[in-house]
Amino acid sequence: MSDLKEAAERARRVGALILDVDGVLTDGGIILDGNENEYKKFNVRDGHGIKLLLNAGIQVAVVTGRYSKVVARRAAELGIAHVYQRCHMKTVAYDDILEKLGISDSEAAYMGDDIVDIPVMRRAALPIAVADADTEVMRYALYVTNTAGGKGAVREAAEFILKAKGLWNDILRAYNQD
Repeated sequence: MSDLKEAAERARRVGALILDVDGVLTDGGIILDGNENEYKKFNVRDGHGIKLLLNAGIQVAVVTGRYSKVVARRAAELGIAHVYQRCHMKTVAYDDILEKLGISDSEAAYMGDDIVDIPVMRRAALPIAVADADTEVMRYALYVTNTAGGKGAVREAAEFILKAKGLWNDILRAYNQD
C-alpha cells in the first residue's frame, strides 16, 4: 500500500525512473500476427510524462525480459537512451544503469507490475507498482498508482516525481503562456 509522505520524500531525490515494459508501459497484452510481427499499444500520456521527466533532467531507462522492435522504436521516439531487452536478471541491467548514470539506489525509482520486478524494487529508493500489479509486487511498492499499466500509470508516476521535486508548477506555467 502507498505511503505517500515517505514516497514523496524519496521522490525528491530521484535522478532516474527505470521502467518495466509489459504491464507498465503497456497493458501487458501482446499481439502476434502470422508474419512474426509483434504489436504493443503505448499510451501517449505516458510518453508525454517521460518527455517531461527527461526535459526536467530526470533520466528514464527501460528494462524488459522480452525483445521487441516496437519497444526499441518507442524508446528512440521518446529519447530513452538506456534500453535493456531480453533481460531476465533485471538487477544486472539496474546496476549497469546506475553505474552509467552515476547515481545510487537512493536516487533510483523503479516501476514494475510482476514478480520478476521484485528484486529491483527491493533496491530502488522509490519502488512503484501500477494499480493492476500482482499482489506480491504491491507488497514491495512504496507508491501504487491509481492507474493501470498502459493506461497512464507512467504519466501518473512522472507527475508524482515532478511534484515532489517542486517542478510541476513551472511545467504548467510553461504550457499556460499566451
